[in-house]
Amino acid sequence: MKLRKIITLTEDIHTEGGRPVDPIARTAVVLAVIENPWAGQGYVTDLLPGIDEIAPQLGELLAPRVVEALGAPVEAYGKAAIVGLDGEIEHGSALIHTLKFGDHFRKAANATTLLPAVEKRAVAGGAFDIPLKHITDATIRSHHQSIEVRVPDGPRADEIVIGLAAASQGRPQARLAPLASEQ
Repeated sequence: MKLRKIITLTEDIHTEGGRPVDPIARTAVVLAVIENPWAGQGYVTDLLPGIDEIAPQLGELLAPRVVEALGAPVEAYGKAAIVGLDGEIEHGSALIHTLKFGDHFRKAANATTLLPAVEKRAVAGGAFDIPLKHITDATIRSHHQSIEVRVPDGPRADEIVIGLAAASQGRPQARLAPLASEQ
């Protein structure tokens, strides 16, 4: 894996809807900007060798960092793969849609649900939203949220931005009825 940089972001929401948020709602994001191992090769039929090599390294690198940055138990989580213009969306998907990547975060967060994801192709500096859902029950509406992020100088055409996001709670001031109330 050819890593260019790691970015760590946190957001603390103190007030929402004109009311204090107690406890403060924290979200953390960790992004790795890596060289796309398949860029410039044309259509690559077998992505597995790259997946086997890079996905576990990324999971091992990012999962503990995002949990540490959050500084609280993880209640919601998500992932992202943003591919530069010389790559395919499938290149990013290959790295994040494997247990070799996601299980690192599941274990670090004591989670059991699938990680929601965003995958897209974008120019450097393109904004993207990482979706988050509850770590053990994806039907808990209060934890359906997203965080917008961007890397000002990435992904370059031959790069992929891989990210993990975690939240310490659901949306600030969440008040939707549980899904069960409609079933």
